[in-house]
Amino acid sequence: MGTRTDGILAGIALAAFLGLAILANASLSLRFLLVGGIATITFELLAARDPSLVRYYWERRTVQLASLAVAISGAAIGARIAPVPVLSLCCGATITYLVFLALLRTGVVPPLETWWESDA
Repeated sequence: MGTRTDGILAGIALAAFLGLAILANASLSLRFLLVGGIATITFELLAARDPSLVRYYWERRTVQLASLAVAISGAAIGARIAPVPVLSLCCGATITYLVFLALLRTGVVPPLETWWESDA
């Protein structure tokens, strides 16, 4: 799970989400941006419980590309049905993930493997 690869994939997704927002003429909602961010943080906390299992699946190129395709396709469908909440959630989640990756890469946030370690 290299932060560089993850960052590139997240950047592509964010560009697609923002492009869809422009095409749908959708204003992003702060409330849904925050909910998307909270969802990302929640997922990362859960993933940190067993990072080797997450890595086992995520490091497969097919899983990465399929996840990107599903995210963009889901956002495109959602942009037609409910553009403001769907695209806001997607953007909020992705922006939060990019910030998280930057914090990991710079060492501000410790590696996932250390999050749930106990000293006992």
